[in-house]
Parts: sequence; C-alpha cells; structure tokens
Amino acid sequence: MLFCSVNSHYHTHILHIIKMEHPITISHYTPLPDGEHSPSLTTTNTAEQSSRRRSLTFVLLFSSILAACLVMGTMVLFPNSGNEAVEKSTVVPEETVEVAPRGVAEGVSMKSFRRPALNAEPPANFPWNSNVLSWQRSSFHFQPNQNWMNDPNGPLFYKGWYHLFYQYNPDGAIWGNKIVWGHAVSSDLIHWKHLPVAMVTDHWYDVNGVWTGSATILPDGQIVMLYTGSTNESVQVQNLAYPADPSDPLLIEWVKYPGNPVLVPPPGIDFKDFRDPTTAWRTPEGKWRLIIGSKLNKTGISLVYDTVDFKNFTLLDGVLHAVHGTGMWECVDFYPVSKFGENGLDTSFDGVGVKHVMKASLDDDRNDYYAIGTYDPVSGKWVPDNPELDVGIGLRYDYGIYYASKTFYDSNKKRRVLWSWIKETDSEISDVRKGWASVQGIPRTILFDPKTGSNLLQWPVEEVNKLRLNKTVFENVEINTGAVLPLEIGSGSQLDITAEFEVDKESLERVQETNEVYDCKNNGGSSGRGALGPFGLLILADKDLSEQTPVYFYIAKGSGGNLRTFFCADHSRSSKAVDVDKEIYGSVVPVLRGEKLTMRILVDHSIVESFSQGGRTCITSRVYPTKAIYNNAKVFLFNNATEARIIASLNIWQMNTAQRQTHFADLVI
Repeated sequence: MLFCSVNSHYHTHILHIIKMEHPITISHYTPLPDGEHSPSLTTTNTAEQSSRRRSLTFVLLFSSILAACLVMGTMVLFPNSGNEAVEKSTVVPEETVEVAPRGVAEGVSMKSFRRPALNAEPPANFPWNSNVLSWQRSSFHFQPNQNWMNDPNGPLFYKGWYHLFYQYNPDGAIWGNKIVWGHAVSSDLIHWKHLPVAMVTDHWYDVNGVWTGSATILPDGQIVMLYTGSTNESVQVQNLAYPADPSDPLLIEWVKYPGNPVLVPPPGIDFKDFRDPTTAWRTPEGKWRLIIGSKLNKTGISLVYDTVDFKNFTLLDGVLHAVHGTGMWECVDFYPVSKFGENGLDTSFDGVGVKHVMKASLDDDRNDYYAIGTYDPVSGKWVPDNPELDVGIGLRYDYGIYYASKTFYDSNKKRRVLWSWIKETDSEISDVRKGWASVQGIPRTILFDPKTGSNLLQWPVEEVNKLRLNKTVFENVEINTGAVLPLEIGSGSQLDITAEFEVDKESLERVQETNEVYDCKNNGGSSGRGALGPFGLLILADKDLSEQTPVYFYIAKGSGGNLRTFFCADHSRSSKAVDVDKEIYGSVVPVLRGEKLTMRILVDHSIVESFSQGGRTCITSRVYPTKAIYNNAKVFLFNNATEARIIASLNIWQMNTAQRQTHFADLVI
C-alpha cells in the first residue's frame, strides 16, 4: 500500500529547487522598481534568485511520484473517472485535420482549424485571389495589422484607457511556440491604437511562450499581472509582471518579477495541464484568491490559491469546482453578477442578491461554457444552481466560433465586459497568403437575466452604435410560406441589423402537437422544413442565392402545446470554396410568454455575430464567400416554414470603419 502526505505549501518550497539549464541573459525589461512604486512586490535576494534557477526536472520527477496519491484521492471523489478514462481512450477519433494540430504538442488547445472528415482526404484549396482575401479582413473588429493572434489577455481600464493584451505571433500568420503579448489601447473599445509588444519570450520560464494571463488592480491602484509561461522544458508555470512606470497611462513597459516563476504545477498535475490564472478577488480574511485551470484524468478542475503579495501562494484543499468528463479546463474565469441590478460588479464584490459565474474553455471541444451558482468565500467552494447546466455540460457563451474568452470589470462605466478570440475556419494556406489570422469578438456586456433567472445576457457594448451610418427601416413585412424577399440596402458587407419576427396566432394554434426532436445541426439546417420554421434572414448572399448564410429561428410545438424555440446559423451554403467551415451552429433560446422573437446581427465582412432575445443565445460565424462580397453581398428575408405566416420588422444600418492607429508616438495623452 502506498501512503502519501502532501504539504499544501509544496509549490512554494519547490521553487527553491528550480534552476535554468540554458540561461537566457537577454532582457528588455526595466529593473524591478524599489520603494514606494512597489511596496508589496519586493525583490528577492541574490541567493534566492540563484536557488530558483535549478532544474525543473526534479519538480517533474517528484510530481510524478506524488501523482498517484492525488489520483487515488480523486478516484474517491470521482469513483468512475479512472475507468471511464480508460474506456474513452480506446475510441477511434472521428475527425482528422488538414494540417498538423498546432499547439497540442506544446500543451495548449489546438490552434489550427479542424474540419470534420472521417477517413477522408483534405479538401483541395480554393484558388483565392487577392481581391477576395482583402474583403475578408474586418472593418470594426479588433485585429493587429498582420500575423497570428489568439487569446485576449489581462484587459483592463487604466487612467482613461482601455487596454487589450493578446497572444501574438510576430513572425507569421500561424500559431508558433514563441507567442508574445501584443498590446493596444482605446478610449472607447472600438477605435484602437496599436502599441509595442508588451512582453516577449526572454526568460527561461517563458522562453517557449508568454501565454494567457489576467490583471488585478489593487486598492492603491497598482496593477499586478499573472500569466502562464512555457519554460525551456515546456513546463507550464505562473509568472508575475507589473508596469515599469505606473504613472504611464499607456503602460508601455513591463517588469517581470526576478523571482519568477511564482507557481509551478502541484503534485498530481501534469506539467502541461496548469495554465491561465484568473483575476484575483478579496477573501473575508483580506487575502487575494484566484483559480487556475487544470484536469485530473478526464475531470476538469479549477485549482484555488490564496496570496497576500502575489509572490507566495497557498494551495487550498480541494478545488473551487470540478466536473467529470469535461477534460482540461483552460482560460477559466470567475466573477459575480447582480440578480437585480443593471450594472456589472467588481470581481471582489459579494453580498445579498449576487450570483457567481464559473466559466471554462474546454480543451476537448474548444467551446466556452458557463454556469451560474453560489459561492461560499469561507470554504472556497462554488455550487451550480442547476447541476444539469454545470460547467462543460450546459450553457455556452456562444454556439459558434468563440473561444478563450476573458471578462474584466470596467470601473469607468460600471459594467462587466467580455472579450473572446474568434479564430479562422479556412485553411492555413489561405491565412499565410493573406498575412493574418483571427480577430477579437466585439466586446460584450454581461448581465444576469432576471426574467429567466437561469442564464446570462450578452450584448455588444454601446459604443458600437457610434459606427452606425444610414438606416433603412422595414415595417411589418409579410413573409408567406416558402417566400424569399430581397431587402434593398446596398452593400451587405458591414451592417448592424435588428429584427423582430411574429408568427401569426392562427398558425401557432392550428399546428398539431408533435414529439419532434429538433436540433440545429442535424435537421437539415435552413433547408429542413417544418410547420413553424425555419424563418429569418439570409446574409452575405449573392443575388442568385448560390452563396448564403441563413440566421434563423425554428419553433417546435411539443405536448401540451409547449413551444421550444431554436436559434441557428447555417454555413452549409456560405461559400463555393470547399476548404472552409460549412457547419450548422445553434441552440435553444428561452422565449417567454408575450415576447416577440428578436435578433441582432453584426456583419463585418467574414465575421458575423448574432444575438437572440437580448443576448440569451449567441452565435459567432466565420464566413468566406467567393461571390457575395463587397457590393455583391445582399440580404434577404426568408420563410421556409410550411404552415406559418411570418411578420417581420427590421432596422438595418450601414456601419462605418473603426480607426486603427499604428504609430503610438502620435498618441495624445
């Protein structure tokens, strides 16, 4: 029998047996400031720095020995986890990818787009020309001037500026193992000014990547940034950084703490399964608390750490939360929402009328899941309100292309704002040719939905409305069954669309109850006709409808006359090209009695974000038409229901192009 005893301070002690086998002496960072600039972030002495720079080999060996102990303990908490992991490991993968999956070998989620293809040859690359590839670039979503971008990092509002840091490959349009932090600022979250790279891979503890991190603003205004670094041995460790000059509102230069790493994988956690620290929040004892994503077997977990100085940490017993079968949790997030108020809440806020949101990005399926629940700050545990809607098995932020999201509290406008990475779903060959890949989603505000009491509401930040230009109004347009109606609005490449749909009551009452089991993906998409759907809009369509992207509702009438509404986006006919995503996305959307069916669609060239019922269900699309571009991109209303007459009213705005300034020296502060 194996007996194990694990010290909860293991991670702090183990730092003293770390060394760097291949020292990197180049540094672009200002020395750690002394005195009043950083009273709680003091420099470690030379001996401590030296002792930290020993090999992580011992850490990994010691962790592997102790891993059995933690796994045995896990099997007590999750008795089926070990057996099910063995069973699932024998399943033949149902998908292949066109290129080698980038990021997987390094211990992060797949960065190349995977296209479903069972035992099939990759599709031939479409002969894209420069005119079409140029059209794909966004006009009001954030993206760098060139090259690869993925996860948003440490967004914050500081001295009049919104800051966005992001994962960036300065050397090309595909993900690489030298990922750095790009940096941009904005006064309104829409018009952006690009700044120099904030942090690069110049130390042993992040030489293989400066990965995802989060900012915490202390009560005295100091900013501390914790981020994951991939070491010279590809171990995931947590590191500390902060501004070199706190008086600089642009936060141009950053200091890496000489005592890094401040956290290494604890016993039982694989060295490639320990990443993405959250923003910290205050505990009742006055400490700071944060979580880090990980897994045990196939159980996704959030490890909990307490600290008083962001240099020394205590690992709490157990986890904040865990869900069996969900696999690796990355880019975890945790924050409060008000049950009744219309404002966002600071991450440390707790009290009456507050729920807490737990979110994780699942490495297994690359989707972002959330659940609403109750947090106990004393025990450090969180419990979902509805176990059937737990993290990874219930609600998602978005049912399309939306991953690695991160929220921050905007103290400027008292709101919680959500950022997310929107990847490409074309071929890497196309990305290399056009010279860039990926955008950030339009920032969204997040609120608790008091009407349903069970989900969040996501909505584009109000500043997006500043880009609206001329508006075209369509009122009470009747769409008979089988009809497709063109909407004369000019070019359909940059739009903000709001639409309301009503199904006539006679149709709802006349249609027979059925036991229909519907889902967006497997029922024929917008071509699959039912009594009460589908109906909605065709966007990025050419005049002949040879290319079209339907965004639509489908109503299923069940026993007792209960109506279940689905919100979907169908990419199956979005492009003549064969080397792009053609999936159908969507999910159920809650619709309360007396509510009209509503949607809002932001069309920005190859990026489309759709919101239903005030943001209860959202779908982000990447669309790569070959014909429906520029002035040839049209919008149509359609009704493919067999027994329902639809009345639609719409407002459609042409959208202006956001400004992107590239010379930070010209900024006016």
